[in-house]
Amino acid sequence: MNLGSVLLVAYATRAQGFQIRPYQHQAFSRIHHDRSVVIGRYDGSELASTTLKDQDGKDAPAAPSKAKRRSYIKDERNAIAKKKDFYRGAGVFKEVKKGVAQGMREEFDSDLMNKMKEDPNYMLEKDGVEFYLAKDHGFCWGVERSINLAYSAVETFPDLDIHITNELIHNPMVNKRLHTKNVKFIEKDEENTKDFSHIKEGDVVMLPAFGATLDEMKELDSKKVKVVDTTCPWVAKVWSTVHTHQVRGLTSIIHGKYAHEETMATKSMCETYICVKNEEEAKLVADFILTAEEGDGKAEELMAKFSKACSAHFDPHKHLKKIGLANQTTMYKKETRAIGQLLQKTMMTKFGPDLLNDHYYEFDTICDATQVRQDAVDELCAMHEDPEQPNLDFILVVGGFDSSNTAHLLEIPQMRGVKSYHINTADCIQADNTIQHRTVDGEVVKSEAFLDEAMIWETGDDGVRSKKKLRVGVTSGASTPDKEVQDALGQIMMLNEMLSGQK
Repeated sequence: MNLGSVLLVAYATRAQGFQIRPYQHQAFSRIHHDRSVVIGRYDGSELASTTLKDQDGKDAPAAPSKAKRRSYIKDERNAIAKKKDFYRGAGVFKEVKKGVAQGMREEFDSDLMNKMKEDPNYMLEKDGVEFYLAKDHGFCWGVERSINLAYSAVETFPDLDIHITNELIHNPMVNKRLHTKNVKFIEKDEENTKDFSHIKEGDVVMLPAFGATLDEMKELDSKKVKVVDTTCPWVAKVWSTVHTHQVRGLTSIIHGKYAHEETMATKSMCETYICVKNEEEAKLVADFILTAEEGDGKAEELMAKFSKACSAHFDPHKHLKKIGLANQTTMYKKETRAIGQLLQKTMMTKFGPDLLNDHYYEFDTICDATQVRQDAVDELCAMHEDPEQPNLDFILVVGGFDSSNTAHLLEIPQMRGVKSYHINTADCIQADNTIQHRTVDGEVVKSEAFLDEAMIWETGDDGVRSKKKLRVGVTSGASTPDKEVQDALGQIMMLNEMLSGQK
């Protein structure tokens, strides 16, 4: 018989000692866990049934039942997200989304910024000031998506009480707008614990772009509320990465700020984790992996440093043998890469190159919007090194003071020796020529003589002073509307014109 025209029915291979019998290809077979075999035609009629026998004529052993699947943290989150009162993704609020998007354009767009984008060099000269705009700046699609979902929820549920577990994004203008829409911001104490006691069944609760912890999701689920999940998909991508760590039995090393809302959510999706804020902290972990021994006191030293930044059951001797890297999506990408290289080298040194894949796993979770905005600021800074490009007097960075991605935009020019200021609103620039700004250390300070004499005037060889063009580099964080930037640039033009009149 031609084997190409038959259906082979077997419980196991001949090598295991079980009989294999051929049947015409018009037939099918089903083998059950009780060892019975049913053979029939595709028209549904049964040809025969039997019980599998081994070569001694005894009943063959039953097929092993499928092993019970291990449960994961991700399963709990997915179970909540699948419920009918959990709103997320592109398919919700379709009736109002288009109108909401148009309203957002009217609220957040800027004519001045649009004119700069129309120029090939992203440059605009206006009122004695040359503005050079970073080619990637401002709202990212994840932030726009979150705002649209939040605004759409307000339109969809006008008669319900609406709450939000945190600031929607780190931008004062947007969060103030939500307040005017009567969205209630849930209060939290000094330990960052949120008070859900005022939320009642049937209310609407928004989860911000940073996400929410699993415990928060569980509590809201128990209260039977409508949940509007505006979590950025890039944040959810990090959660998928730490889920992979759990599946592979790895400890998640998270490059991020352990008290940041996004990292708090990510920690809750991990089985075992430790957070490192920067390369310096990562080196402490790497040194422990390479040099620590039981009883030498180094575990106690490490835990004293990271007691608030690791899982409750974390044991450095046990949990740093197999590790995976993830990160807060808004961290400085070059530092994340440096940490990745450090950890990879550490595990290779400890276990050898052949076993590296068993002990280390890395997947890039810095979001695209963060990367391209950092690259664009690098380009602005490079103008100082190009003799054919004008030097900038300073770079203005606009974005929330709590915004991690905006803070990293400031770090880049600061590291390259370019004067720069980070403000959160246009009001930071005052008519008395002072500026309130956030430093790279996180301190908000007030500086005098924001626009100094050297920026505005130059003195020729003949000793006569003449007006200079003020040159300003401009960028903004991923949660900053163009309208906010326009207002800040307006303050600079007004101040420059006022000081130019004071000869």
